[in-house]
Amino acid sequence: AGLDGVVASPHETELIHEGCGSDFLVVTPGVRPEGSSVGDQSRIATPAAALKAGASHLVVGRPIRQAVDPVKAANDIIKEMEQVNK
Repeated sequence: AGLDGVVASPHETELIHEGCGSDFLVVTPGVRPEGSSVGDQSRIATPAAALKAGASHLVVGRPIRQAVDPVKAANDIIKEMEQVNK
């Protein structure tokens, strides 16, 4: 269909890459650091797990926005992501 990517749960990223190739973008909402509230999300993953599964972009909203220290929360997520890329 000519799409560059899709928005999908972190649980579908591997299957999507199998069918569409490793360069196909997969934007994954429902990303929560370990210990975060699940909220209304049912198909979640940690930032590291989502990246390991093949997510190309992560959507992290409430765990940062609702944190006591949003800057620290964002930096902690970035640090977790950087560990996957080592």
